[in-house]
Amino acid sequence: MPDPRSNPRIAALLAIAAISFIVGVIFGCPGSPNQDAAERFVDAWSEGNYSEMHSELSTASKKAVPLERFIARVGESEAFGTVESLEGDDAEGDEEVALVPMTLRTRAFGTIEQSLRVEFGVDGIAWQPSLLFPGLREGEELVRDTEFEERAPILARDGQEMATGPAEAREYPLGTGMVDVVGITEAAGDEIDPTLVAQGVDPGDSTGGSGLELAYNGRLSGKPGGTLSATPIDGGGEERVLGEGEPKAAEPLKTTIDPEIQDAAALNISGYIGGVAVLDVKSGEIRGVAGAAWSVLRPPGSTFKMITATAALKTGKATLDSEYEYATYGIADGREIKNAGDELCGGDFTQVFAESCNSVFAPLGEEVGEEALSGTAEEFGFNKVPAVFDETGTELIDPPTPTIPEPGEFESDLGVSSIGQGLVQATPLQMASVAQGIANRGVVMPTPLVTEKGLGPNRKPVRVASPEIARQMTGLMVAVVTSGTGYAAAISEGQVAGKTGTAEVGPRGDGSEELIEDAWFAGFAPADDPELAIAVTVVDAPGSGGEVAAPIAGAVLSAGL
Repeated sequence: MPDPRSNPRIAALLAIAAISFIVGVIFGCPGSPNQDAAERFVDAWSEGNYSEMHSELSTASKKAVPLERFIARVGESEAFGTVESLEGDDAEGDEEVALVPMTLRTRAFGTIEQSLRVEFGVDGIAWQPSLLFPGLREGEELVRDTEFEERAPILARDGQEMATGPAEAREYPLGTGMVDVVGITEAAGDEIDPTLVAQGVDPGDSTGGSGLELAYNGRLSGKPGGTLSATPIDGGGEERVLGEGEPKAAEPLKTTIDPEIQDAAALNISGYIGGVAVLDVKSGEIRGVAGAAWSVLRPPGSTFKMITATAALKTGKATLDSEYEYATYGIADGREIKNAGDELCGGDFTQVFAESCNSVFAPLGEEVGEEALSGTAEEFGFNKVPAVFDETGTELIDPPTPTIPEPGEFESDLGVSSIGQGLVQATPLQMASVAQGIANRGVVMPTPLVTEKGLGPNRKPVRVASPEIARQMTGLMVAVVTSGTGYAAAISEGQVAGKTGTAEVGPRGDGSEELIEDAWFAGFAPADDPELAIAVTVVDAPGSGGEVAAPIAGAVLSAGL
């Protein structure tokens, strides 16, 4: 039989096969277990599935770098590289080291195309610092040099500049009353929030420190530029550039703030610890926010009776024709709940609401029940993150969440919770939102601070009451101002509807029996065609809600109308 190798065509095919075998030995065959693991690692990374990435590590590496630590390291690396998205290609290499070509799109350093170096252990990927970023080699670390164009101005809803100038020297053309809402800029310290790191902020950079300057720092600072490099950890050798980009300034950021309302809110709360929040009734947009309006979380006192009354009307536990005996206290939670100053209080539903009778509303809360009271409060926005910022802004500002116990968790405090004490906590912004919902025919709106699409809260309107019940509540709240505890909120520009509150917070702590009391007022105006909703709280007030908070609300509403 002739030797097959003597056939030129067959000999050529054998030669090609031999070369292919040699190449396969050197570079590994497609689909080899280790290369598959490297590709799965990168695929999981592109999907943000850090747990799946960690599962590809060898047993020894998993012990050396536990999941929580692994997630932190990879997250820090992504933030440092300002990575916005990434994807990988087919792996190349051998059974000891694979290189996975990757494409990263970054905020500051353009599109980076580098290969991820993956080493293998006995039963999986071996942990190495080179896994933290494509392009890193053994003994290298990432370094960056970022730069920004001038910071964008912040505008009022009428286009006037509230804050302008470079980040290190902001100016406030409309006065310092705007600072309560726009916030301040400051030099970043050594410990920087990962969200800010991902925006290109380094220690010592001037960046947002509070308010809108912080919540929308990435939007205001624009697109950063600079250079991302790999450099030897020991200081020897040359630095290698992995990516670079040019900075770009941002357009002005327009807010929902009315300068006159903002000025009035800041002026009238000055000298007090507390806050003022003013909302547009129909849109829910914030027109003014001064002091600690979204950050001071306190018992709302009798302003919460707006919610208790709404729940009572919805469930039929009360009507406008309901009559209540005159008393100085009521029995709820198995104890006596007294009226303010032990006053005698009673009459029809309008009268007991106007006079803020604890003797009526604490027992009424028990009649309404835990489910209806909690459910109504949650419809108004309790137990939810305030609907002000987008996800990034909320992550940086982290406003406190107004709270009410869930059914079964009141711990014998249902009655006192019904009058805004006990386990109920709220901010002025939250109580302004309650008033807004009543004024808006029973529909609570989100409360954005900026007009730009995509930067506001991802929250839909919520119907909390029928238009008829909202109308009834408006009548109750008008009576508070015309004949009840809130007469000091009355203004000439229109009829104010509102509710006062005086919350007992706790003992003063100086050995006396005197209690710290907060003053509250929440309401809206004009009652017949509502435009503005407001809430005011004064912490450790020198008087009741009707004496201290109501006149502040009146002054701010007067300026706005």
